[in-house]
Amino acid sequence: MSSPTGQTAAGPATPTGASAPAPAPARSASAPLYRLPARRTLPQLARDPMRALAALGRESDGAPVQLNLGLIRPLLISHPEHAQQLLLNPNFERDGMLWKPIRRLQGDGLSGVGEDWRNSRRLLQPLLAMRHLRGLLPTMAAAVDEALDALDARAADQRPVALVPEMMRITQRVMVRVFFGDRISPADSDRLGSAINDAFGSLGARLLLPFMPHWFPMPGDRAFRKAVAIADEVIYPLVRQSRQDPAGDDLVTRFVQATDEAGGHLDDQRVRDDLVSMFVAGTETTALTLSFFWLLFHRRAELATRVADEVAEVVAAGPPEPAHLDRLRYTKMALQETLRLYPVGWLLPRTTIADDELAGNPVKTGKTVILSPYLTHRLSEFWEEPTVFDPERFSPERSAGRHKFAYLPFGAGPHQCLGNHFSLLEGQLVVAAMLHRWRPTVAAPQDALEPRATASLRPRGEAELTLAPRR
Repeated sequence: MSSPTGQTAAGPATPTGASAPAPAPARSASAPLYRLPARRTLPQLARDPMRALAALGRESDGAPVQLNLGLIRPLLISHPEHAQQLLLNPNFERDGMLWKPIRRLQGDGLSGVGEDWRNSRRLLQPLLAMRHLRGLLPTMAAAVDEALDALDARAADQRPVALVPEMMRITQRVMVRVFFGDRISPADSDRLGSAINDAFGSLGARLLLPFMPHWFPMPGDRAFRKAVAIADEVIYPLVRQSRQDPAGDDLVTRFVQATDEAGGHLDDQRVRDDLVSMFVAGTETTALTLSFFWLLFHRRAELATRVADEVAEVVAAGPPEPAHLDRLRYTKMALQETLRLYPVGWLLPRTTIADDELAGNPVKTGKTVILSPYLTHRLSEFWEEPTVFDPERFSPERSAGRHKFAYLPFGAGPHQCLGNHFSLLEGQLVVAAMLHRWRPTVAAPQDALEPRATASLRPRGEAELTLAPRR
């Protein structure tokens, strides 16, 4: 889920919100196209997309890359100046074939374009601002504790759990509690989390082959339809209940009560779509960031020592509380650095809706342009020793003067992820709560930190987490 406008102690900022005035795109940055033939590109991408992408990034060093993928020939960009042009120019829209599979699950609200997207954004952005999220922190902290209680028996026996699925379970439990409060039963909570996870996971084939028509059967289609049906069975009754009994302090109640300038409300379909969009973004981003964090924690003794010492000093006898978060500064910087090295949203595709230019090169209507934050975050022009894990990059001193589009874990511009604050707050709470209870160790393949490309960036292979009680 994405940092407030302006430079803060938390690190480099990115522009936010549809309502904020967008600075003029930097049109002066130009670079010749780096062209690659299909016979070279396709085999490498087919074998291992992430390793091929990393090699492209090293070779092109921030220059725009003209890819040839046969049926489509997208332009790949990574330089912050080019990212700024792309993300602030309304001629580059979140549309086209690469977005169609996502919209089958998330609808046309926050994941859409045009007036539908503007209405959802305008209504929901204030509800997810930091001043409102502060009021939800006690609920988040309680949900984290409840989710971790389920691990106590395994921790007592030091029986391992699968790392990524466990982080998914914890973050889904938090999201369900914050979104639906006491309106949802534990059984429906588990059904909803599993259904949305299954639906998103089953989109893989269509994301890799987005040009296939919707009527052509693809692997995962049947599982997708089943998962969406289950999610809808859970969500729609909760939305209707929130309209009839708007006394709760959960997000679904806030969503259905939100009004636009004309006094209008989101209909049930739009509330459902936006809840699913937020749920997917919240669980995927936070859970996968935490998974990479624990892998780094296990392999870097200095990180493990410093974060554990900070949690022990700040939380003391505990348990972790919302008031502790502002003092968990190194923990937050470590999560931000994890997101730099492993941005869950590793590709941000756009479609050109009117002839324009990018990086000094003409771009015709209908052209697909793909921004890769994964490559942006590895440009040595903006990041010293970019492959080295260094949380101090996000100290106020080292963040000062950094290009605002050099750090894009939550996107930027009008479509920046609304859940940026939520994700980092949740991550801090989970790390602090786990370290307060246990000493975590991870068993993982040697190449676990060489990410695997799916719709989101994931660790490679299967890692296991073992928790030893601190007391």
